[in-house]
Amino acid sequence: MSNTLHALVLAGGSGMRFWPLSRRATPKQLLRLFGEQTLLEETVGRLEGLIPAENILVLTNDDQAAAVRAALSGHPAENIFSEPAKRDTAAAIALGVGLVAARNPDATMVVLPADARIGDRAAFQSDIQAAAEAAEQSGHLVTIGVTPTWACPGFGYIERGERFAGKVPDTYQVARFREKPNPDLAETFFRSGNFFWNAGIFVWTVRSILSEFNRHAPDLGEFVSVIRNTPDLRREVNERFPTLRKLSIDYAILEKTNRVLVKAATFDWDDVGSWTALGKYLNQLPGHNAANCPLSAQDSANNVIFSDDKLHVALLGVNDLVVVQTRDALLICNRHEAEGIKHLVPNLPKELQ
Repeated sequence: MSNTLHALVLAGGSGMRFWPLSRRATPKQLLRLFGEQTLLEETVGRLEGLIPAENILVLTNDDQAAAVRAALSGHPAENIFSEPAKRDTAAAIALGVGLVAARNPDATMVVLPADARIGDRAAFQSDIQAAAEAAEQSGHLVTIGVTPTWACPGFGYIERGERFAGKVPDTYQVARFREKPNPDLAETFFRSGNFFWNAGIFVWTVRSILSEFNRHAPDLGEFVSVIRNTPDLRREVNERFPTLRKLSIDYAILEKTNRVLVKAATFDWDDVGSWTALGKYLNQLPGHNAANCPLSAQDSANNVIFSDDKLHVALLGVNDLVVVQTRDALLICNRHEAEGIKHLVPNLPKELQ
């Protein structure tokens, strides 16, 4: 276990993709979709034995802070920090870099989302260690790339360049980052064999990422310097953070610098970004139906059913539905329209958002 290795777990989110189970105060990473633990608990637990708990920072927002602290009741309380406003990943990571730099300016950082599904913890830790080695040897920013298993249009992609000449295997120069493609372009990426899925997992030294902030986003670089040196952290964050530009780390830094490597993942990974994507992890039943509860289905196929109370659900003559039941709401939608849930939520009564 390395004392110089730190982690920043990004645990914000809007709570829209898995409505009605998820809400503003309980987004996806605070749900128990796959077992007894929330995705956030699984993410932090996945770092056990690799990074000391005192070096794992969790960044959330004011709406979700109480729920995050409850889920991580055994985690050092001073390591759970909330943003006073939503400013996307560039500002969030700048805050995290400042917090880590104040503790150890020579640290190497792992940045990862709190809501991905990763099954093989040993392979994950091995890849993170390898990425950290590559970051320390090269001074580059390192991202983890997942080899696609199908032409998914819902993920961002990383186009790999030449193999990196360092000692870490399966590491490449990044040719460019690509936004979520349309289905035809996703098929082209998949068939080329030269693209990775972007898992949103980054590894870099504090010195390297601060250098890139100063070069490509000096306003964020200045914010990092303030955070690492201030005697009144909470006041500076409350005053300065809401004024930062709202943009992603990809746009602010990664798409502009030529100092990025991609390490091919050896672990399994899934963003599980919608109810339909969750379907393959539920009980697989006749008619290509999937459910987490008792289900009786007649002349019904390709449905995804989730009952928070494990109610017995009966289907008759319906296909391609997502049906989700919670204590106070019921969602019924065509499975091909599930991505549109995020547009539905803002139109709901405030108490249901």
